[in-house]
Amino acid sequence: MVTMVNQAVQERMSARQRMVLVLLLGSQFMLAVDFSILNVALPVIGAGLGFGLADLQWVATTFALAAAGFTLLFGRIADLFGRRRLFLVGMALLGISSLAGGLASSPGVLLAARVAQGLATAIVTPAGLSLLTTSFREGPLRARALGLNGALMSAGFTSGAILGGLLTELLSWRWAFFVNVPVALAVLVAAPALLAESRPERRPRMDVPGAVTVTAGLLALVFGLTRAGEHGFADPVGVGALVAGAALLVVFWFVERRAASPLVPVSIMARPNVKWGNLAGLIAFATETSLVFLMTLYLQKVLGYTALATGLAFGVLGLGTVLGGVVAPRVLGRFGGGKALAAGFAVQAVATAALALLGAEQGWIWLLLAATFVGGVGNMVAIVAFMVTATSGLPDSEQGLATGLATMTQQVGITMGIPVMSAVATAAMGTVLQGVIVAVLVNAALTLAAAFIRPRQDNAA
Repeated sequence: MVTMVNQAVQERMSARQRMVLVLLLGSQFMLAVDFSILNVALPVIGAGLGFGLADLQWVATTFALAAAGFTLLFGRIADLFGRRRLFLVGMALLGISSLAGGLASSPGVLLAARVAQGLATAIVTPAGLSLLTTSFREGPLRARALGLNGALMSAGFTSGAILGGLLTELLSWRWAFFVNVPVALAVLVAAPALLAESRPERRPRMDVPGAVTVTAGLLALVFGLTRAGEHGFADPVGVGALVAGAALLVVFWFVERRAASPLVPVSIMARPNVKWGNLAGLIAFATETSLVFLMTLYLQKVLGYTALATGLAFGVLGLGTVLGGVVAPRVLGRFGGGKALAAGFAVQAVATAALALLGAEQGWIWLLLAATFVGGVGNMVAIVAFMVTATSGLPDSEQGLATGLATMTQQVGITMGIPVMSAVATAAMGTVLQGVIVAVLVNAALTLAAAFIRPRQDNAA
């Protein structure tokens, strides 16, 4: 009995850990909001700054290119030069770039600000996640922290659309940028007192060839996916970028096998937890973000909802992800990472398949709300299981690398899901509803297949 009480006490968060958790979760939530906050404001931004209709997508694309392309590099830099230092640099860059974006008077300035915001995200996200994992030892506390982090990040993607609509309608699209500035300042003031620096005692050499090949490969891959989503997968520029990205990533693999101090040691990428956990994470983010895109088409093109009403409808999905983040640590603690992944994906697959029943009448909104809520719970359980699995069984010295890999997986999944499902919907589109239904069924099938992904070693429990 005494042992059980002692274990219970040890598993409680200290006051300092709670403050660290609030600080890191707040910053991660803000970064998640940035992914989607401008989506509903794009037409207003185009009219205000003189963007051509075809150029508006670059407001989102430039951010995604920088965020996905440089995450792995900055995750490793954080390991080598100090996670807190990189975290603070990234937050400062986020505040400055957000201020510049809010004050932008031309398309060029706005796009430069979005690139800088993407770079800030690539710096802060892996640094913040590695600070989170090193602040909570592997076990129930880390699972709880990652569960809350996953819930807030997913809720951030959803609430970004709501917040962007409200700010644009009540104030101005510029406030979608300005809202970051006071939050970044508050984090910069509080972080030095709360966060302890962590770095290795001996700093290895930087793997420059690996950094160049993986960054260029990811940039080409994300650009190719975005281009294919806009022009179709027969577009020669998009296909060329995808081929170049794949070739560069193959080169990166061979570079890492021979490097004395590799950016990503092949031994880590070969670990079952890291390899299969990241594959599951890629599917989790690709399917859920693309489902939001498909349901946006349905709500606006079939049911005739406004952008703001669409954002509010996704608030139910946000509630489901928050609930999923709360229950995920309990599921992980009871069943382990592999079974939690399977359960989360199975629930998400069933809920997604139910959306294939949607019709053109207004009454079908209730099915959409119920299915997206349940699917959000399942998706978040899978996401938390992915994060715990992909960062388990590794020493603190490699947590920045592991979280950098996981963050890269997340951002590539977010980027690739929409163009792939958009291409499916377009190919099947006799009507908008028909295209959406076919893409929903493909989405559900992919999610169900992911339920069978399990690492051979389950260290996530």
